[in-house]
Amino acid sequence: MLVSPEFRKQLEGYGLTTAEILYYRPDAPSLLQTYIWQDLDIFPDFPTLRRFLDFWTRKLDGPLHSVQVAHNRLIKPAEFVMRDGTYTIN
Repeated sequence: MLVSPEFRKQLEGYGLTTAEILYYRPDAPSLLQTYIWQDLDIFPDFPTLRRFLDFWTRKLDGPLHSVQVAHNRLIKPAEFVMRDGTYTIN
């Protein structure tokens, strides 16, 4: 059975990263526009997002205003909580 590259990344610690990028429109520099970027990346360094933003600043015309980042690991260690008592379910 083959495992997808995305699943392998998740096992290596990558998590779903979403960035809201605000940038100035090249044709109307006084206006801001939003771009949503999403990919698997590693917290807290975000190398994949940094490569994308480096590409943006080198190749695209719209200068960046700000970037907000949200991150969540999709595969986490199991969490167990010990409870006192015995419960009977009929």
